[in-house]
Amino acid sequence: MKAIVLVAAVLLNIGIFAQDTEPIFEGKGRYIKGTYFHDNGLVSHTGHFLDGKLHGEWVMYNKEGKKIALGEYEEGRRTGKWFFWQEEGRALREVTYIQGRPVQVITWNNSESML
Repeated sequence: MKAIVLVAAVLLNIGIFAQDTEPIFEGKGRYIKGTYFHDNGLVSHTGHFLDGKLHGEWVMYNKEGKKIALGEYEEGRRTGKWFFWQEEGRALREVTYIQGRPVQVITWNNSESML
C-alpha cells in the first residue's frame, strides 16, 4: 500500500510541474538528475533523486528564467539554508530547515535583515 501511495505522489508531482513539456531524467551513478520545464520550454526546476526521494541541491526558476529558489533536500526533506528570491528582486528570504521543518526565517531587503 505504501508503494502505491509513493508512486501516486511522485506521478502527481511530475504532473503538476511538467504540464506540457516532459521532464528529462538522467542517471548519474546512484542519483537520477531531474529537469522539469515550464510550458514555455524554459527550465522550471532541476535537481537529483536518490532512492526515489528528492536529494541534494535543487534550483527553481520562474517562467522568465530567473532563479527564484535554491536549497537542498535530504531524503525528501528540505534541509539547511534555503533562499527564495521575490519576483521583483527587491528582497531575499533565507529559511533554515531542520528535518523538513522551517526553524528560522530572515528577510533581506536592500542590505537590511528582518528576523
